[in-house]
Amino acid sequence: MTIHDITLTIHRSLVVWPMSPTVALSHLSHQAKGEDATVTYMSLNVHTGTHVDAPRHFLAGQSTVETLDLDVLVGPALVVDARSIERLTADALASLNIPPGTERLLVLTRNSELWNDNTHPFAEDYVGVDASGAQWLIDNGVRLIGVDYLSVAPYDELEPPHTLLLGADVVIVEGLDLRGIKPGEYQFVCLPLKIADSDGSPARAILIET
Repeated sequence: MTIHDITLTIHRSLVVWPMSPTVALSHLSHQAKGEDATVTYMSLNVHTGTHVDAPRHFLAGQSTVETLDLDVLVGPALVVDARSIERLTADALASLNIPPGTERLLVLTRNSELWNDNTHPFAEDYVGVDASGAQWLIDNGVRLIGVDYLSVAPYDELEPPHTLLLGADVVIVEGLDLRGIKPGEYQFVCLPLKIADSDGSPARAILIET
């Protein structure tokens, strides 16, 4: 069994969404200063790094991250290679020959190369799922979509894909690090923090290859 960690490391220089505060890490106490224990304080947006969106993120009054179904966040997943695709439209997704019955889909795009320098400036031209692609995922029974940049939706079309997917109870996992991951079938595990009444949460995500 091989475990692939597809989680971005959280650090002070990690790229974040425009206008979002950067990651803050400091020490409340430190053994290097003669104190009994080292205690780190962290401040960040819940949509930082590898994270999960809850319906509340775009749908007012809808469910929050601690209520997400863990049965969706754990199970068989398919990684597909879409590195030649510039926008994940319905036609583009159909061209990837995704088998019927695929419930968890992780899409490897050219975005993953951006993580070779994870302090890079935010890239507005990242590859995302447009509204037609979101509807294709819903129509084809996908219950979880994972992408390799900070949003499932393109920068110029943020709301419609999110609203469609979250409104259909499709779980969105963003900020995956799929560098070095070969297309194919894996066991996927993604566990967001259990934060009360939150629209999202950072998560640890892995792929298990047997």
